Amino acid sequence: MTPAIVLSTLRYGDSSKVVRLATREHGVQSAIAKGALRPRSRFGASLQLLSEGRAELVTREHRELQTLTGFDVRALRLGIGAEPRRFAAASALAELMLRFGQPAAHPEAFDLLSHALAVLEVTPPVAVEAVALRALWQLVAAFGFAPSLEACARCGEEVPAEGAAAFSASEGGVLCARCAVGHAGTRLPAEARADLTLLLAQSPELPALDTAHAAAHRRLFVRWIQAHLGAEAALPALGHWQADGPAAPGRG
Repeated sequence: MTPAIVLSTLRYGDSSKVVRLATREHGVQSAIAKGALRPRSRFGASLQLLSEGRAELVTREHRELQTLTGFDVRALRLGIGAEPRRFAAASALAELMLRFGQPAAHPEAFDLLSHALAVLEVTPPVAVEAVALRALWQLVAAFGFAPSLEACARCGEEVPAEGAAAFSASEGGVLCARCAVGHAGTRLPAEARADLTLLLAQSPELPALDTAHAAAHRRLFVRWIQAHLGAEAALPALGHWQADGPAAPGRG
């Protein structure tokens, strides 16, 4: 048995499901749940998108499709599904886990995802945008793709925190004044850089984001992901999260 989160489900034949699972001990795995759609299935209603529990997997090395023989559900995350912005953020998290995750143990990434879903389910509406951004950035950081915010991503020189800085998603973060000459990409204001630093920090404090600032942070995150996955990568859940819905009121 291993802690697991359902990332996606697909009907297979008349009575079974193929599920993609994030597991703590085996990484991201695909598995068939035989008979899951039958009225008296041992899985019941447990294999819902984003549900969390303990999975009983029969794994075989070099096999792409494992066998799921049981799933002891602990949380169905009904609160996430009931509110569009929470669900959009949670779906984007699941999509990133599917894209970056490997069939090998990554406890840090699993724990971050589990914690993020638990927090998203209960956080006040005013904080949903910041909580979602923190979860997404920290998950990416766990996979080794955190942006450089204090040193130039090209030459390593310290970039003063005061004032705006050039930001290059393709090169890995902020650029010093010398390396930024001729740079036509994003300019990251000092305030936005401080907010991004706070989002990546292990701190209970969250930045206050008004509608415009939250939208700008969403665009920045999507550009970052596109740079590291390739602009042609299809990420529908992430795109929906970026484009849809109001942000939390906050700083004007």
